[in-house]
Amino acid sequence: MDFDRKSAVSSFYGAPRRSVDALNSDFPSGQERTRRDSSSSFFNPNYGQHPSNAGYNRNSYFHPGREEPVKGPRDDEEALAGKEDNWDVYADFNNAGPRYSAAFGQTNPAGYREIRAATPIKHEEEFSAASTTGPVEMVTVPALGAEWGAGELKAMTKTGKRERKTESRKQLWKEWNRGERGLCGSWFTRRFLAFFMFGLCCAIALILAFTIPRVPSFAFNSDSPLLNATGSFAESVPTIFSRAPANFSFPALVDLQADTNSNFLPLAFRKLSGTIYDLDTNELVGTGHLGKMSVPAKTFHEIKLPMNFTYVATNDSDITWNNWYNACKNTATYANGTRPGLNFRLVLDMSITGLPNHPRTSTQITSASCPIELPLNSV
Repeated sequence: MDFDRKSAVSSFYGAPRRSVDALNSDFPSGQERTRRDSSSSFFNPNYGQHPSNAGYNRNSYFHPGREEPVKGPRDDEEALAGKEDNWDVYADFNNAGPRYSAAFGQTNPAGYREIRAATPIKHEEEFSAASTTGPVEMVTVPALGAEWGAGELKAMTKTGKRERKTESRKQLWKEWNRGERGLCGSWFTRRFLAFFMFGLCCAIALILAFTIPRVPSFAFNSDSPLLNATGSFAESVPTIFSRAPANFSFPALVDLQADTNSNFLPLAFRKLSGTIYDLDTNELVGTGHLGKMSVPAKTFHEIKLPMNFTYVATNDSDITWNNWYNACKNTATYANGTRPGLNFRLVLDMSITGLPNHPRTSTQITSASCPIELPLNSV
């Protein structure tokens, strides 16, 4: 705002004053109160002090309803800066304040007051620092109401979070299944999975081909499949043949040969057991077993399986008892010096490390020599 403007009052420049107040236009024309030109009062500060010759003051104007003085544009800034100057608009005409007009080129040093230069507005930091030195009026602003929607409120609950996670997993699976994205850094796609599974299957097949044990095949010693028992086993089982009651019991070893040429790794037996049945009557006449043992690969390994031959009959006319008694009698009791052979069936049950099942194999042996020979005075 320009503070050095000319006065808008026409009487200031010598013209007669006319009333232009629209609020007081109800006075009849010609009845306005006339007053002489008071331009001299502008230069005579004592002129306006006489009651009959009042200068320009607020009583010279009609009040349209606003009592407080009109403020200039910089008054608010000065008020904020804490330097409010109670400036009166009428002081310019009553020689009571600074002169904002020099229409006649005359000055009155006695009634002149220098206008203070405008002070720049303080920054926000200065206002905040100044506010701590005096009372500060705080205006309480009511808090805003909830602006969350029903969907947003539900999304903040545990149920909503679980639903979002489930939906995210479903979307991830759909995109991966369609080949639109990958896992583990976007490289684990469906195509990669297919090649990976193919390579994995090939590797597993190769590993299993070399590590899975094969069931060995067994062969008997054709010359003497049954051998005399020795050591502690022979001492633990007595040799008995009796007619009343009709029974027999004796120890022996079954001479076996295991073929492990189909295995790449040594073959580990957890258990190897065998049973012998008479081939004519199919009666069980012997049992035996071996504990844990290891058989080398790519070899024909000899195994001697200990067997306990035991049988009990009702009388000495039993066919099974007679078959084994005649085969084990003393050779001198026969005119040609030849004893009849034994006919039996051997069944082997195996428990091999690395195989979930328990394989079984069996074979028949005919005309086998009895491993023992009874004395001449035997029954």
